[in-house]
Amino acid sequence: MMELEVLANIAEIIGVITVIIGFFFALLQMRQLRQQRRELAAIELFRFYGSPRFAEAYREILKMPEGMSARDIRSERPELERSAMLIATTMENIGVMTYQRIVPFMVVNNLIGASTVILWRKLRLWTLALREELGQPYAFEWFQWLAERLDEEDHAGNAPAAYEAHRDWKPARLTPEL
Repeated sequence: MMELEVLANIAEIIGVITVIIGFFFALLQMRQLRQQRRELAAIELFRFYGSPRFAEAYREILKMPEGMSARDIRSERPELERSAMLIATTMENIGVMTYQRIVPFMVVNNLIGASTVILWRKLRLWTLALREELGQPYAFEWFQWLAERLDEEDHAGNAPAAYEAHRDWKPARLTPEL
């Protein structure tokens, strides 16, 4: 009878250990899944940001003088306002994904940080005029939010540019396999 009790206790201990191991494995899997989701979102962000359509719109907006009014943008050329709309809607989406922590802030900062701030400065007056015309103070609110957060980050640490900060970087290993 004693042996049966010992075996029952051992089985109970093994059961508890199995549940604990299962719990930690589930936590690990959830963490890996969340990391994969962030990586996929970052890759999609990179893909869209590198698309020919976005690159052309980006080039058009960069050529604009800072402080150009909505009227000036509209009278310049119709494609300039289309470029502004593409940039603003893209940055709006990126701002929401950053706020929701779908794409990590540091990835966004490293990939498009300074560009976003420049684009916001170029399109600020156009955005404010659009908000007023539409009676929508929330139009492109996440674009503004993102640009302001990235600008704060840039000014907070006065970090050097990547080519200076990581001049001595070396890959972990130099092998052809992944």
